[in-house]
Amino acid sequence: MHLLLPAYPSAIEAAEKKSIEVELEDFMGVGPMRLISARTPDTHLPIWLVDCPTLFRRPGGPYQDREGQDWPDNARRFAVFNHVAARLSRGHLVGHWHADIVHANDWPTALVPAILVETAGQGPATVFTIHNLAYQGLFPEALYPQLGLPDEAFNADGLEFHGKISFLKAGIRYSDRLTTVSRTYAQEILTTEYGCGLEGLLQRRAQDLVGILNGVDYEVWDPARDVHLPSNFSLENIAGKRACKTALQEEFGFKANLQVPVIVFVSRITDQKMADVVAAALPEVIGDAALCVLLGDGERHLEEQFAAAALRYPGRIAFRVGYEEPLAHWLVAGGDILLHPARYEPCGLTQLYAMRYGTLPVVRNTGGLRDTVVDATDDTLNRGTATGFVFEGTTGDDMVRCVERALALYRHPMAWRKVQRQAMAQDFGWEEPARRYLALYQSLVPHAAATPDPEPETAEVVRTAGQGRSSCRVNHFLP
Repeated sequence: MHLLLPAYPSAIEAAEKKSIEVELEDFMGVGPMRLISARTPDTHLPIWLVDCPTLFRRPGGPYQDREGQDWPDNARRFAVFNHVAARLSRGHLVGHWHADIVHANDWPTALVPAILVETAGQGPATVFTIHNLAYQGLFPEALYPQLGLPDEAFNADGLEFHGKISFLKAGIRYSDRLTTVSRTYAQEILTTEYGCGLEGLLQRRAQDLVGILNGVDYEVWDPARDVHLPSNFSLENIAGKRACKTALQEEFGFKANLQVPVIVFVSRITDQKMADVVAAALPEVIGDAALCVLLGDGERHLEEQFAAAALRYPGRIAFRVGYEEPLAHWLVAGGDILLHPARYEPCGLTQLYAMRYGTLPVVRNTGGLRDTVVDATDDTLNRGTATGFVFEGTTGDDMVRCVERALALYRHPMAWRKVQRQAMAQDFGWEEPARRYLALYQSLVPHAAATPDPEPETAEVVRTAGQGRSSCRVNHFLP
């Protein structure tokens, strides 16, 4: 298995064992390019980096400049990347290497299946994963000649979407198989409410669509060995969680008190995450006794509302703008309740982290949140299967009533501890998703099941990366 990535400055800096694999000619007028061979710093997985300085060596983020504005040439940037990926997969760049399967992710890599279909000759099988259907890679029709695709592909049955170019539609239309990141989200995107205008095409491809839940890296997110915590703890010995809670209260200027429930919100501050609802409902969320710590960034006007709430309720609400990985670990360790609503949620990972850390999530009944959190009802409490709290609607009242249920249970320590233990015992690691991806790959390339395992280091790397053990040659394209 190989990963293919644009050679962003951060990617080049992080990669290990770098060497130039091949020099590439000027393609589509973007200047010199080269393919860099390297290894990931954590799993040592083989990767290739498409090094094109004019396209990818820029300040700011992968898709936006430092001011948060989309790069105006994004369509061309990722079209070039997609063409390189397709040529590499067909064995046209690196010796005799070719891919059995191409696994593309999201709109920046969604042209690869279309390019492979439009290229003569037998090509690799293709899998396309939709992580969030709302991000579609839409561009003006006038840019189509820059993409290196045949004119006839721009039509209602191809890349055209309401008069624009849709990269995401290309991946959905031309891939052999489609996946998304939870079972419920795979069902939801077939509906008008969640389909973002592509529900008709997705319904036609429904037999090729499967939801495979994302996994958690428990090497990183494990309270028993988390290096970011002031004190470690585990399912068997929860004492360190109390120390984390005390330290969290002190860090944010609260009076340390283990009896007072701490609600944490660790999320992007966007409408998708119902941040507008959270901001308006914060006085009701904290009620008479609870404390609330908010961490995240996103839409400026919502950030301002969070900041205003913290000023209005000093000693009760604290807000820190931005995202700090160590602090995120600290919050899910030191909190009692994770407030994690969403209008839609393809998968969600924060609720999975929180459960492992004994912080019970309050979530809306949608997408991956529905698939991972078991609501604490009388029935699930009696059966010992509850792991959190789930609400249906999208109003502040819906959310607040759910928080009130959580706070009511918190006042019964033995019942709370029972649900906490059940949540911490959940396993959302990569083993099961890996098996499902491997089965999907082998359904596309049956001979891979009969081939020997790769050498041990590669086998472990592939398993860790969530793709199972197999020697079929998979090119995994990430933007």
